[in-house]
Amino acid sequence: RDHYTIYNQEYYLYQYHLFFELSLLKTSSMATAENPYQALRQKLQIGDKMYEYFDIQQLDQQKYAKLPYSIRVLLEAAVRNCDNFQILSSDVANILDWQDKRALEVEIPFRPARVILQDFTGVPAVVDFAMMRDAVKALGGDPAKINPISPVDLVVDHSVQVDFFRSTDALQKNQELEFERNKERFLFLKWGAQALQNFLIVPPGSGIVHQVNLEYLARVVFGTNGDLLYPDSVVGTDSHTTMINGLGVVGWGVGGIEAEAVMLGQTISMVLPEVVGYKLIGAVGPIVTSTDVVLTITKHLRQVGVVNKFVEFFGPGVSQLSIADRATIANMCPEYGATVGFFPVDDMSLKYLHQTGRDAQKVRAIEAYLKAAGLFRHFSDAGEDPSFSQVVELDLSKVVPSVSGPKRPQDRVNVSDMKEDFKMCLENKVGFKGFAIEPSKLKDSVPFEYEGKKYTLRHGSVVISAITSCTNTSNPSVMMGAGLLAKKAVGKGLTVAPYIKTSLSPGSGVVTYYLKESGVIPALEQLGFNLVGYGCMTCIGNSGPLPEPVSEAVEKGDLVAVGVLSGNRNFEGRVNPHTRANYLASPPLCIAYAIAGTMDIDFEKEPLGMDPSGQPVFLRDIWPSREELQEVERKHVLPAMFNEVYAKITQGNSSWNELQAPISQLYPWNESSTYIKSPPFFDNMPREPSGYPSIRNAAVLLNLGDSVTTDHISPAGSISRNSPAARYLAQRGVTPHEFNSYGARRGNDAVMARGTFANIRLVNRLVDKAGPKTKHFPSGDVMDIFDAAERYRSEKRDLILLTGKEYGSGSSRDWAAKGPYMLGIKAVIAESFERIHRSNLVGMGIVPLQYLEGQTAATLGLDGTESYSIELPEQLIPGQRLTVKVTGKPSFEVKARFDTEVELVYFKHGGILNYMVRKML
Repeated sequence: RDHYTIYNQEYYLYQYHLFFELSLLKTSSMATAENPYQALRQKLQIGDKMYEYFDIQQLDQQKYAKLPYSIRVLLEAAVRNCDNFQILSSDVANILDWQDKRALEVEIPFRPARVILQDFTGVPAVVDFAMMRDAVKALGGDPAKINPISPVDLVVDHSVQVDFFRSTDALQKNQELEFERNKERFLFLKWGAQALQNFLIVPPGSGIVHQVNLEYLARVVFGTNGDLLYPDSVVGTDSHTTMINGLGVVGWGVGGIEAEAVMLGQTISMVLPEVVGYKLIGAVGPIVTSTDVVLTITKHLRQVGVVNKFVEFFGPGVSQLSIADRATIANMCPEYGATVGFFPVDDMSLKYLHQTGRDAQKVRAIEAYLKAAGLFRHFSDAGEDPSFSQVVELDLSKVVPSVSGPKRPQDRVNVSDMKEDFKMCLENKVGFKGFAIEPSKLKDSVPFEYEGKKYTLRHGSVVISAITSCTNTSNPSVMMGAGLLAKKAVGKGLTVAPYIKTSLSPGSGVVTYYLKESGVIPALEQLGFNLVGYGCMTCIGNSGPLPEPVSEAVEKGDLVAVGVLSGNRNFEGRVNPHTRANYLASPPLCIAYAIAGTMDIDFEKEPLGMDPSGQPVFLRDIWPSREELQEVERKHVLPAMFNEVYAKITQGNSSWNELQAPISQLYPWNESSTYIKSPPFFDNMPREPSGYPSIRNAAVLLNLGDSVTTDHISPAGSISRNSPAARYLAQRGVTPHEFNSYGARRGNDAVMARGTFANIRLVNRLVDKAGPKTKHFPSGDVMDIFDAAERYRSEKRDLILLTGKEYGSGSSRDWAAKGPYMLGIKAVIAESFERIHRSNLVGMGIVPLQYLEGQTAATLGLDGTESYSIELPEQLIPGQRLTVKVTGKPSFEVKARFDTEVELVYFKHGGILNYMVRKML
C-alpha cells in the first residue's frame, strides 16, 4: 500500500511539473492562450459604429441577475482575460457562483483595466521601470520594450504645503517652494512622462489625483475608441482611490507591488468578497450637506463591520444623490473600512459625464454597452436589486448637520451637540474621545500678541480651518455653499481672527473657475480663505507650521487647540503637531467655526458675532438655502469649464515647463542624488533563472510577535536624526532640516532600506526594549537593524525572520516587502500572513513559510539565536511541506506559502520584476 501511494504521488508530481513547465514555456514565449469564452463575444451597433463585447449574462442568466453589480465587473474581467494560466475557467466559475462561495474565502485573480498613482507612491514605480530598462539593456534586449502594458496615470499632488496663506500670492509662493523642495523628483517624473509609453503624468499644480480621476481620467467604459467594450476598473497607490466608485467604476487602493504587477499586465489576487447592500431611502433635508451624509454613513458602517467587504449602494434614495455626493461617500470608504463603496452607473452618471465635458458619442456608447451587458441600474426599480450578503438601511431624511472627531473619522457628532461633546472630551480619560485635562485647568487661557494686536487662546480655540481634500472640493454644492456663506458673512460684517491659519486648496482648477464665475472669491479671501495650492495639503498633514506666536501659546498652556478641515482623516498628529483635536466638517462649517474661533459654541443658541448695528448674527442667518445652491450651480458649473481646464491639463505651469528633464530611453542616474537612485534588484541577474535558491546557515535578524503591521515594517514619517538613514544623508552633505520624510525619499533604496523596521514601537524579542534594534549573533552586539543586516552581509550569511500571527497586516505597502529584501532576508517563518503582504513577499523573491497547525516558535523552542537551513527542491509545488534544520535543536516542517503556479513562476525568476525583464528579452 505504501509503495502504491508513493508511486501515485510521484506520478502526480510528474504530471504537475509537465503541465507547469509547459506553462512556463508558453509564458516565456509570450504566446497568448485561446480565451475559452470567445463564444460570448457579441456585436453591438451604436450609431454608425460596430463594437464587440463579452455578454457574460449568457453564462447563466439566473445567477447573473442575482449578482451584485460590483461582482459583475469582477466576473466580466475574469471572462475577458481568461487564459487558463493567470485566470482559470474555475476562477470564472467561482465568481459566477458568488452566492454560494462568498463566505468561503475563495481566492480569485483580478486584472483591473488601469492604474492610477500619486507622486509619493508613483516615484518608486517609475524608478522600477527605469531600472528594468537598464536590466533589459544589460542582458542584450531592447529597453524600449519596457513600458506599462495597462494604462497608467500619475497625478502630482502630495508635495505642496501650506507655507503661505491669507495672501493673494500664496498660491504662487507655495508652488515655488514645492518646486524648490522637489526639483529632483519632478525632473525624474518628467523624464518618465516622455520616456514611457501608455503613461500620463499630470503635473503639479493641476489638482488632486482622485478629483482629476473623477472629472477627467475615468473612462467608465473602455473601448469607445476601438472595437471591444468593457468596464473601466482601476487600482491606485492611494487608499482613497475608492472615490471613483461614485461614478460606477470599481476601484480601490493597493500597494506599489500590486500596482506594478497590473502595470505590467499581470493580475492581482483577492478573496471573493462579501457584498453588503446599503439601502438609501428618503431625501436629505434642506440644511444637510453631502459631508453630513458621509460622516453618518462612516459611523454606521464602522458599527456594522465591513472590513475587507464590498459595500454596494442601492434603493430609491440613491437617485436623490448627485455624482459628487456619491463620490464623497465613496471617497471615505477606507474610513468605514470597506474595500469599495460602489454606486452602479445610472442616468445621473450619464448626466455627470455630459456636465464634465465628456464626448457625447462616447457617452452614448457607454450607455448602450452597460445596458446591453446588464451593468446599468435604475435605482427606483426594486426588481433590479441583486442579492447581498447583508442589507443595512439609512433614511437620508434622518441625517443632521455633523462633524467628526476629535481623533477619528468615524466619531460623528451632531453639530447641535458639539459644545457639550467637546467639553466631555476635555474631561474624559485619554483615548479617542478624551484628553484628560485636569478640572483645575479646563478654563486655562494664554494671551499672546499677533501682528500688533492682543488675542487669547483657550482649550477649543480654532487655529487651523482648511477647505481642502478631494473628499469635498470635488462637490460643487458644498463648495458653492461655502462661497455663498462667506458672501453673506461678509455682508453681515463678520470676520475671521487673523492668527487662524485659513486656506482653500481645491482638487482641480475647475473649482476655482466656478467660484470666480459665481462671484464668491472676494468674500472667501476677505475671510482669509485664499487659494493656497492645488493638492492634498492639510488633509495629508501638509498644513505647514502655525504662526510662531500661536504655536508658542499652544505649547505654553498645553492647550487642546483645534483644526477644522473638510478632509477625510483626522488621526492624532496627522493634521498638525499643535492641533491635538481635529474635526472633519463640510466647507461651510469650516468657515463657520473659523468665524466663531472656537468649538466651544452652540450655533443654535450663540451668535457667530455682531453685525455693524450690534445685532447678533447666527449661523442660520447666513446659511444658504438648497434653492440658492441649485440655482448658482446650474448657472456656473458648466461643461465648457471642464473642457477648458482639462484641455491643458498635461501642459503644467511655468515652473514645470522650465524643468529640463533628460530625453532618453535610459535614465541617466545621478550618483550623488539622495532622492532618486537605481536599486540593486537586478544586479548580476543572468538571462535565465537558476532554479530555487536554498537557504543555508541563516541567522535570525528579528524575532517578532503577533500582528506586526506594514507600519512596523515600512519606512514612514520623518527621518530620525540618530537613525541609519540620517547618518547616510549626513555623510552626503544633507543637513537635518533638509532630511525631509521617508515618503519624499521613496525613490532612494539606500534611504528606504535603512528605514525598514525603524518603527520605535517595534517589539523584537532579541532585545530588551521596543525600538529599531536587534542583536547580532554570535557576537551578541546590540545595534541598529540595518547595521546588523550589513554585518551579516559582510559575513556572507543569509537572513530569516521569525514572527507570529497576521504578519504584514495593515495597508499594503511596497517597501514592506522591498525593505526586507534589501536587508537580505530570504524567508519569513510566520504563524499566519496577511494575504496581500504574503503575495508581495513572493513578488520580491522572499519565501513565505508557515508553521504547521498548532506549532509556533515558542512550542518548537526557538528563540532566534539559532542558525537555520531550508532546502528548496527543484520540483517545488504550491503548499508543499519543507524541512527546516536548526542548529542544536530538532528539525521541523513548515508549509511553503506559494499558493499558485503563477507565484512559483515569479519566485523562480527572483520576483515579479525579474520575471517581466526576462519576458521582454
